[in-house]
Amino acid sequence: MSDKDWQGYSIETQGIRAGQQRTPEGEHSDAIFPTSSYVFTNANEAYERFSGKSEGNIYSRFTNPTVRAFEKRLATMEGAERAMATSSGMAAINTVCLGLLSAGDHVVCSRSVFGNTALMFKNIMSKFSITTTFVDLDDINAWRTAIQNNTRFLFIETPSNPLGTLADIKELADLAHGRDALLIVDNVYCTPALQKPLSLGADLVVHSATKYLDGQGRCVGGAIVGEHALIEEKLYPILRTAGPTMSPFNAWVFHKGLETLSLRMDKHCANALAVAQWLEQQAAVEKVHYTGLSSHRQHELAKQQQSGFGGIVSFEVKGGQGNAWKVIDATQLISITANLGDVKSMITHPSTTTHGRLTDEERVEAGITGSLVRVGVGLENVDDIIADLNTALASLKV
Repeated sequence: MSDKDWQGYSIETQGIRAGQQRTPEGEHSDAIFPTSSYVFTNANEAYERFSGKSEGNIYSRFTNPTVRAFEKRLATMEGAERAMATSSGMAAINTVCLGLLSAGDHVVCSRSVFGNTALMFKNIMSKFSITTTFVDLDDINAWRTAIQNNTRFLFIETPSNPLGTLADIKELADLAHGRDALLIVDNVYCTPALQKPLSLGADLVVHSATKYLDGQGRCVGGAIVGEHALIEEKLYPILRTAGPTMSPFNAWVFHKGLETLSLRMDKHCANALAVAQWLEQQAAVEKVHYTGLSSHRQHELAKQQQSGFGGIVSFEVKGGQGNAWKVIDATQLISITANLGDVKSMITHPSTTTHGRLTDEERVEAGITGSLVRVGVGLENVDDIIADLNTALASLKV
């Protein structure tokens, strides 16, 4: 079947079937092509491929069958014309910046993004005379005020890391397009299994494939998804020349990970909701951040633009950073690590890890307090996860 034929199928079927092109060997599983180069039939064929007159593999920095299979499957699941894989999620964001921005341009970015994303705009893009204005993710008036005549795109992560704040994607897309700018959405938390930003008006979606797309914490990678012309004309030249390339092996791992994405995300959501509801009842917990809770102020918006609420739960403990560290250190089952999106539950202290390189003022503006703890709720039995957190909170004796 051609790639277009899969668009009429459910995302579960797309994740298993789309993107595979069998070799003459007739393999049922997907092949890996660990090769750096390709053999041409003759000199003219090599010339035609290098010049773009004919399609085909050239060099694995920018053309590889395994990487292409992952790209096609992800694009199908996002409802997009094209996906382009990169070496990491940050490489995907950097490629977007290098492809779409020039000296003198301006970006409006949410304050509630991954710490390294904020630092890329603030410390790296500024070296090229590109300025960034940071605004509150959920304040549409702040976005409207921040846009300038030289604003090229708006950048958001929704739900945000680690507080789960939401942006109204359609509202921001309309605002961006009305000012001749693009909207770019980091969809790492929800994945296409729970949210499809392109269908809500976004122009590009970026992923850290390292997280839920893989789902088992095995490889590092990223991807950019969107309209074919935009990727071909603006972003693919950066990949081809600068080389933020995904390896064939990593692409194979991510390609296989997509087969179980929908199943895993359903379980992550169910476990996270149970954990969040339990945390709300604990005396040592000051506040719980999870859009699946009916008490969350953006619960209705989450229901409108997502089919699930994700696997990340953050909560603030009474007693500040000292008690937050005590809770983390007292866990026995949950892994202390700053990653997320794994089948194994993970716990971290954002203000001293993922957001540790931000200034004190920037962390305050982003709502990252010393008392905040983030849990990437995994796929273990939820009673075991809750029991571990119960033991950890009991160590506070508040």
